[in-house]
Amino acid sequence: MNDPSHPAERTALVTGATGAIGQAIARQLAGQGYEVVVLSRDARRGAATAEAIRRALGSPQVRQEQVDVSRHTSVEALAGRWRGPLHVLINNAAVTPRSRQETPEGIELQFATNVLGYLWMTQAFRPQLARAGGARVVNVASYWAGGLDVNDLEFKHRRYHNDAAYRQSKQADRMLNVAFAQRLEPHGITVNACHPGDVNSTLSNNLGFGGHESPDEGARTPVWLATGEAGGRVTGRYFEHRRELSCPFGSDRAAVEALFQACQAYR
Repeated sequence: MNDPSHPAERTALVTGATGAIGQAIARQLAGQGYEVVVLSRDARRGAATAEAIRRALGSPQVRQEQVDVSRHTSVEALAGRWRGPLHVLINNAAVTPRSRQETPEGIELQFATNVLGYLWMTQAFRPQLARAGGARVVNVASYWAGGLDVNDLEFKHRRYHNDAAYRQSKQADRMLNVAFAQRLEPHGITVNACHPGDVNSTLSNNLGFGGHESPDEGARTPVWLATGEAGGRVTGRYFEHRRELSCPFGSDRAAVEALFQACQAYR
């Protein structure tokens, strides 16, 4: 596909970068010499995260931008003010609210953030990724996935449970990973998904879990895909602990396309 090059003057964008795993991803990328843009809905938290990484590494190459990936207009505004190419996009932002919530546009919040946010960010930044030459998209998904109902993506007809909604969203992420890999390969962009690891975080706690891995351990596979040889050689694949695994969700191409078209209807 494409060969990894020296990270000097290469830019990486990380969504959900104020969370446990997101912050570790951003710090590891900055430590490898990337200019890292920390994305967060909360500008103060984003600025504090960027400053903490700069202090930890003694690196000025970390900055923050505010965006709410659950809102299409916010994503489009960020892409509109972006200047220059983008070499790495890591879609990592996720929420797991315990009660069903909606965005101001009336879209169920977990679906809007965990699924549409990935779709909108990838679509909005496609021109910048294409200009970079050999760019990569890494979709942070999960092994905890399944139960997707393409006819009820927002839990309007089923009883909402945040665990069921989360599992559905991560299945959707793994399926959209395949859809985008097909569409972006002609532009020299690889797209791969991964399970980051079992990390104790606000997200996992909301689902009733703890976690036995540190944030840095959880960040290793996403960063490896963003910077290592494998992430530039293959596309449309799924990884756990830096090993490629077969993904049953992505193998049903008709279902992948049906989901992609259903998501395309949202704005």
